[in-house]
Amino acid sequence: MDNIKEMARAAKQRLKNNFWDECKRNLDEGTFQARERGLNEGKVKSTLKGRVKNEIKGEKQDEFYLKVKALLDTEGEVSDAIGRLTDREYYSSLSYEEKQRYTLRLSNRYLQALEKYRKEKELGL
Repeated sequence: MDNIKEMARAAKQRLKNNFWDECKRNLDEGTFQARERGLNEGKVKSTLKGRVKNEIKGEKQDEFYLKVKALLDTEGEVSDAIGRLTDREYYSSLSYEEKQRYTLRLSNRYLQALEKYRKEKELGL
């Protein structure tokens, strides 16, 4: 029962803060920009709808993605991105095999974040 009350409070707060008006404005603006650039409007709508869903669910943006985005915004694609994103303190506590696994996982996450970043830049988000 408490969960339902919390959800109702959150919905009421969204209404008070004109959340839906802002979402509609962002959606209209995004589709207009996509149309101007000759991009797929459906992709823009889908991306924005996904963001709204995540915000309503209370999901936070991925900290790692935010780091990658900041790096790409400031310096672009650099050859030592994995090294810059490595948690040095944690890395130094690992064995040789664990270091290799950590680097591979980090590399995979970086590539996924880079792909997401490129899509966002392509859509102008």
